[in-house]
Amino acid sequence: MTNVAIFASGEGTNAENIIKYFNNDPRIKIKLVITNRDDAGVVARAEKYKKNVQIISKEALNNYTDKIIEFLRAEKIDLIILAGFLLKIPEAFVKAFPNKIINIHPALLPKYGGKGMYGMNVHTAVIGNKETESGISIHFVNEEYDKGKIILQVKCVVDLNDTPETLAEKIRELEHNYFPKAIEKLL
Repeated sequence: MTNVAIFASGEGTNAENIIKYFNNDPRIKIKLVITNRDDAGVVARAEKYKKNVQIISKEALNNYTDKIIEFLRAEKIDLIILAGFLLKIPEAFVKAFPNKIINIHPALLPKYGGKGMYGMNVHTAVIGNKETESGISIHFVNEEYDKGKIILQVKCVVDLNDTPETLAEKIRELEHNYFPKAIEKLL
């Protein structure tokens, strides 16, 4: 069985979708949901499924990295899934869990990646640059923002009348459809 920790900072729709998708799958157990915000929507979503929620501040993530890694190892975590986690993962994490941390990004990397490129910032940039396509990238995490080896990319058309909000809806649909399947394929 693969033990998973999901890291999320926001509403947690991707986290909840992954939890639901693997709820009765004997190959995977979602052991932990970790967030950096106690007011994040992911907390209530995870608790609804009786998942252990840990709140780890940005300061703790950066100042107590070794202790957090020890905790994850004690919990026998095999895979870390970043589902809208907005903090940069410390390099020590990447070294402790090589090719065991995956992220989803709301654009076709390498375009629109890097620091500050998340959520509506990405969609606004895509629309502003009059791109004809966008999509999602699921990738391994390395020491640089959004530069890890790509596992899967899925495209969608950006229509002339799309707004950042309508593009966000298209991207969320792709994320919910393909993220769990990409995780399943990794297993």
